[in-house]
Amino acid sequence: MKPRILVVSYSDIASDARVLRQVNKLAARAEVTTLSYGSRVEAAADHIAIPRGAASLPQSLRGVCLLALHAHRAAERRVPGFAAVADSLAGRRWDMVVANDARALPLAFAAAAGAPVWVDLHEWAPEERSHVFVWRLLVRPYIVSLCRRYLPQVSAATTVGPRIAALYDKTFGIRPQVLRNMPAYADLRPGDVDAQRIRWVHSGGAIPGRNLEAMIEAARRLEEDVELHLYLVPAQDGGEYMRTLRKAAGEATNVFFHRPVAPRDLPATLNRYDVGTFWIPPFNTNAELTLPNKIFDFIQARLALAIGPSVEMVDLVHEWANGVVAPSCEVDAIVEKMRTVTREDVAAMKAASHEAARVLNFDRESKVIDDIVDRLTGGADA
Repeated sequence: MKPRILVVSYSDIASDARVLRQVNKLAARAEVTTLSYGSRVEAAADHIAIPRGAASLPQSLRGVCLLALHAHRAAERRVPGFAAVADSLAGRRWDMVVANDARALPLAFAAAAGAPVWVDLHEWAPEERSHVFVWRLLVRPYIVSLCRRYLPQVSAATTVGPRIAALYDKTFGIRPQVLRNMPAYADLRPGDVDAQRIRWVHSGGAIPGRNLEAMIEAARRLEEDVELHLYLVPAQDGGEYMRTLRKAAGEATNVFFHRPVAPRDLPATLNRYDVGTFWIPPFNTNAELTLPNKIFDFIQARLALAIGPSVEMVDLVHEWANGVVAPSCEVDAIVEKMRTVTREDVAAMKAASHEAARVLNFDRESKVIDDIVDRLTGGADA
């Protein structure tokens, strides 16, 4: 009989590439129920919907006061998303529960009722939004409290890179396994480098802090030599930030905005371009240590990489010789570095990404998930 696994995520799984891959992998050998915002994804056998307005953090006056007083255990039960689904979980039993990120831990442990819990930590949780003062003041101590209370109790833990894994070990005494943000292997080949303009591309969220303005300005300064193509998912701000980016692009003839595409379609869509770009300043620990989906999407698309001095990405580029590293994420540094990159360089780096794609893919990386399921459910499946 297949094990029953509950996957808990305060996200819409259909648009959350990491969790969607997780669900698809688990569903190949288990009966998976998802607990998240949005609708049931195809691979899930069942779904418990968290109402859209039910937040993942305390928001009522009483809940905020509890955060301010550091009454964190009491605050856990004031989380609207927790309260909204508590009755739906009553009496249900699971062989394993997956908590996606630290804020999902209270709900996951309540649902588990003694079943083993695997926590997948998508980033360094104590600095998720540390650039926001109110978050640092009220939410960071709460997240730290969740980590201190629950992480020692989990049966398995994973995270996105080795340096973040080391931080969890140093701070909370638990060493997660590394499970990087890789898409499935895509059977593609590198395209020819454009003879007129080298085609840059960037995909991801239209979120302040990701240095998209610098990317646009760098492309504007190199207008005769490059194009920049943007596949951006709008933020939940009514399109305000997207309008800011379009304004930054101005009348540039080499900056193009495209509709976002589904995660599964990204490698094939990006394959028509030459260089995947991501210059993010190290404004907090997560930005400094980022190793995001998009880097591995670029590799599967057989693109050259253009990055800043983000240490995990730099390690990857040095290992595979498939990209170029700017000394900083300032526009001047980006432009100066990219001016030195020839079409022959780009072609060689695209070929290197072609070799890397055979190794850096979810088909190989997901063996970590198989090992966790075997260990926590006794290997039981159909």
